[in-house]
Amino acid sequence: MPAPALRHIEEAARAAYPHECCGLLAGIRATDGTVTVTRAVASRNLAETDTRDSFEVDPQVRFDLMRALEAAGGREEIVGHYHSHPGHPAVPSARDLAMAYEPDLIWVIAASGPDGVAEVRAHALDTDGARFSEIPLQITDGATYGSPSGSQEGDNER
Repeated sequence: MPAPALRHIEEAARAAYPHECCGLLAGIRATDGTVTVTRAVASRNLAETDTRDSFEVDPQVRFDLMRALEAAGGREEIVGHYHSHPGHPAVPSARDLAMAYEPDLIWVIAASGPDGVAEVRAHALDTDGARFSEIPLQITDGATYGSPSGSQEGDNER
């Protein structure tokens, strides 16, 4: 992930606090399964429930991004989304697991608080769809942001 995309996510999480921010991740999926995020695209949080503990990406943002990616030659695709967890860790919640309808997308979560963003972590849904596993979040300069600690079964109490 390019550093500007990570900064964008952190800034969105800070600005939205105490509500969840959200957006989409565009990138390239290699044949070996590696995903390279090329950009983060912000969305309004359209959740019909409390936006302090849920999110919904604006469908228009998704359609616009899909069209832009196709117009640019189709090399990039939507590879994931991001959102924040205000006052909670950057691990998927039970609600996140219940809402994981697209198993190929990565989930980038920023833990936000009144003093800013404590951490950002990336997750992928396991093939059985029963839990998430943390995956390395590598910044394109080669640095790894955080360190994977294994599976989470949506037990973040939110």
